[in-house]
Amino acid sequence: MKMHIWIAFTMITAQTVLAVSPKREVNLRGKWRFEVGDNMEYADPEYDDSSWEKIRVPDQWEDQGFPGYDGYAWYRTTFKISDQKKDRTLLLYLGYIDDVDQVYLNGHYINGRGTNDENYVSAYKLRRIYQIPAQFLNFDGKNVLAVRVYDEWGDGGIVSGKVGIYSQKSAYTTIDLAGHWKFHEGDDLLWAAGDLDDRDWESLVVPAIWESQGHPGLDGYGWYRIKTHIPGSISGEQLILFIGAIDDADEVYINGQKISSKGRFPGEDFREYNQRFYNHERLYYIPGDVIRYGAENTIAVRVFDSGGDGGIYRGPVGITTRKEFSKFRKTYRRNDNDFSDFLEDIFDF
Repeated sequence: MKMHIWIAFTMITAQTVLAVSPKREVNLRGKWRFEVGDNMEYADPEYDDSSWEKIRVPDQWEDQGFPGYDGYAWYRTTFKISDQKKDRTLLLYLGYIDDVDQVYLNGHYINGRGTNDENYVSAYKLRRIYQIPAQFLNFDGKNVLAVRVYDEWGDGGIVSGKVGIYSQKSAYTTIDLAGHWKFHEGDDLLWAAGDLDDRDWESLVVPAIWESQGHPGLDGYGWYRIKTHIPGSISGEQLILFIGAIDDADEVYINGQKISSKGRFPGEDFREYNQRFYNHERLYYIPGDVIRYGAENTIAVRVFDSGGDGGIYRGPVGITTRKEFSKFRKTYRRNDNDFSDFLEDIFDF
């Protein structure tokens, strides 16, 4: 097995992942509230689900009183997690879901796989492993998890796996960037500007595909933007941006200056070439002269999708210091596979 880490002024390319298996913090196996049909109000944490039936998770719903049922159904459950876990990366593991899912935490969409539209795509063969944005959690309080499932035919539901919430010591603890980002369809290089007024842009969750967030069938360009404070206490440190896996090509700007890219632009001229990068993790070195320490900084990501799913769809997403990265790199293992394959390995119970 091999690990390739190459630093060339502005870019770190790494097929590396943490070697230490995540720790299960919350066991979500057991009885969940369940209701057939579809109503987006079911994602609301204040929705009264007391009249819903209870069924086992994981298990197919056909074996629990719903034989032959195909279509939409919702699951809901509650959990608590300690405030002491704020400094760890939290992952929601839902195992296998047949066929399509959309997951909401305290009313916030966090991720989903598969699509149920004119371009229906089943994801029944994919394990669901989703990064949980810390900003969506009520630490030391009640959290409501709601899962919308669509089954086309055959078995349906959250069917298998050691369902739960897992924590992983993170190599990007300095600044967590998972959560809401600004988003705009189309392409305009002026959108890289640090002082651009993006208040009228819509809000999307990162990491998650853009098709599941109101942009079904979007192929081509989209831009993401986020503003984040970089503390003066790390002034002088070399910083690394984890921007996850992007489908397909990207260019990344900080405060209006391009720091790195993967793939080739204009994207429409290199569709086939760019498709090879959809599963690559992005780790980019941030030049010190582009950062405003002790102040707000703007990160802008230009994305071109050649077809199928698109966007910043898988974490980790955040910023760390080179010192922290080097320390955690000692616990990394050499791996030719991507981060998703590794997570599937460690969750292969």
